[in-house]
Amino acid sequence: MKKILVLIILIVSCESSTKKDFDFTTTFEKSKGLETATYTETIQFYKNLAKTYSSIQIDSIGETDYGKPLHLVTLNPDNTFNYKTIRKDKRILLINNGIHPGESDGIDATMLLFRDIANGKIKMPKNTVLTTIPIYNVGGSINRNSDTRTNQNGPKAYGFRGNARNYDLNRDFIKSDTKNAKTFAQIYHLVQPDVFIDNHVSNGADYQYTLTHLFTQHNKLGGDLGNYLHTKMQPTLEQKLAAKNWDITPYVNVFNRVPEKGFSQFMDSPRYSTGYTTLYNTLGMMVETHMLKPYKQRVEGTYELMQSMVEIIETDHIIIKEMRQKANTNFRAQNVYALAWQIDTTKTSTLQFKGFQGEMIDSKITEAKRLKFDTSKPFTKPVEYQNYFKPIKEVSIPKAYIIPQGWWEVIALLKLNNVQFKELDKDSTILVESYKIDTYETRKEAYEGHYQHYNTTVKTTKNQITFKKGDYIIKTDQKAFRYLLETLEPEAPDSFFNWNFFDTILQQKEGFSPYVWEDKAEMLLKQNPQLQISFNLKKAYDKDFAANWYAQLDWLHKKSKNYEKAHLQYPVYRRL
Repeated sequence: MKKILVLIILIVSCESSTKKDFDFTTTFEKSKGLETATYTETIQFYKNLAKTYSSIQIDSIGETDYGKPLHLVTLNPDNTFNYKTIRKDKRILLINNGIHPGESDGIDATMLLFRDIANGKIKMPKNTVLTTIPIYNVGGSINRNSDTRTNQNGPKAYGFRGNARNYDLNRDFIKSDTKNAKTFAQIYHLVQPDVFIDNHVSNGADYQYTLTHLFTQHNKLGGDLGNYLHTKMQPTLEQKLAAKNWDITPYVNVFNRVPEKGFSQFMDSPRYSTGYTTLYNTLGMMVETHMLKPYKQRVEGTYELMQSMVEIIETDHIIIKEMRQKANTNFRAQNVYALAWQIDTTKTSTLQFKGFQGEMIDSKITEAKRLKFDTSKPFTKPVEYQNYFKPIKEVSIPKAYIIPQGWWEVIALLKLNNVQFKELDKDSTILVESYKIDTYETRKEAYEGHYQHYNTTVKTTKNQITFKKGDYIIKTDQKAFRYLLETLEPEAPDSFFNWNFFDTILQQKEGFSPYVWEDKAEMLLKQNPQLQISFNLKKAYDKDFAANWYAQLDWLHKKSKNYEKAHLQYPVYRRL
């Protein structure tokens, strides 16, 4: 019995000494709010927390372009870290930090938040499990400097916006060019968060606020979730922060002009983090602290905001669960889905905006006019805020999509994003709706590794198509419903087509020699009087066409059976 008592005393004393060995004072605190933790310091901090507190676990998951994994830290007072089990009774908050590592406020604030909850300084939430990716852009975080954040007031040194391959990771959530994005998808679908926060620092104008919020657009989120986000979650967050003497306003979406002339809500399409999480009906927001405010103030504000969001989830955990479950079925019951949105000018909100007087004065450098804010002249005045959007492009919802197995790159992304599908077990002829790409425009300069398409339109026909054994049938009646519509419908702004995954269909592989086709084209017109009439009319009313002999031969070639079927044929088919 004495031996057992001695053993217990030794174990307890070892645990106590282990806790004392770790100094959980952060770099931010040691520097009195002037510095941010390095990548190595941040990860070690969470490893030490996990060794000290049983409520915290840190996992290494996947890969990044830098060669290191991403880390996922979970805080659960029940000491349970099986997310399937957690989801039964609790809501999950996922906090993403360091997507732009120079915007490091969230990195430091989340370290403080997890520590203060674990050690009891802040009350441990009962209905909310906190998870965080401590630093998402690993390569950018390690690539530290003190100069590239030209407009930003601290910290002394910080990471770089581009990742190890110079990608902006907050444009990569659909195309997933980076290992970071692929691992984020793995983490997201493992955790399946109810609420998502992505911490940033803003650019644009000068104003009195330290904190601004960029909630995902409520009309696009839609249904009860969108209404809750707009009328309950956002106002409650603002009220809680005001009670703590932290003013907050919607993200000031202006550049090089004064905000008091009014501004609109930012539309977060699926390429962005909150746009991506919206596809799975997660309540998402970005925190945008103001770049010109002192670093200490920005980190403290981010801390208070995240703490307030935890309080909201604690109160509303039941209704959040119910609304998300309902959203997963309601969208699938609709007949049409909105692919593109624009500002609804018939509806606006009014902000009592706290700004600084700005004016256009003569530039001493360019001799043109430049914007200058006078921080000695603060004001509070009503400002028009356009935060209502309406759909401008809708599409009927098919029962399923069919994708030939040759498009393996797209199939791999669908698998990565938890899309459910089945393979044809034999060759099958199926009636489907088929798209031909009609018009599109392309960026003239590179954008995040792509020359992206936009303003895409299609022509639709119904065809009996023979698909091969092993081709994929993907039903839309599943959790990934919105993801499927946003990526597989070519007219959607962030579709796989617009991100260049299908560019090989835009180039003809077979052509004609004019001296050979000339004789065949003459025979074609003789055999098709109606085609001859159409040809004559086009020459009569289209001067450019009439003056271009090759265009005329090409037009006729495209009307013949010789023209290849694959050209402009979108290889994703809709089963109605």
